[in-house]
Order: sequence, then C-alpha cells, then structure tokens
Amino acid sequence: MKLKIDKKTDTLYFRLDDEKILESEETSPGVILDYNEHNEVVGIEILNLSRRTEKINLDSLLYETV
Repeated sequence: MKLKIDKKTDTLYFRLDDEKILESEETSPGVILDYNEHNEVVGIEILNLSRRTEKINLDSLLYETV
C-alpha cells in the first residue's frame, strides 16, 4: 500500500496495490476511485484535501492497526 499527499496539487492518493488501472470514476465531488480489470478498487484519490476540513495537518500522518 502507498499513501501520497501532494501539497502542491492539494491531493491525497491511496494506492492498494500496483495492478493496472483500467477505469476511474468520480463517485462524489473530488473523490475518484480507480478500478482494476476485475472491477476492484485499487486506488482512491481525494482532491482539494485542505478544503475538506479546517483541522487537517498535512505534515503529520497517524497510522493505526487495530
């Protein structure tokens, strides 16, 4: 899995694996899902990240496994 936050473009991209993306769909404004050949989600992109919440800190990431 990979998580990329691009401050310049104000986007977050979460990639589950390296399978080839065959289709992308904007499921709600600024949220794009990427699908592989089996119609499984392999990536999630969120646009305008900093405008989605006032409390977001792009310099800090908390990873938690429960």
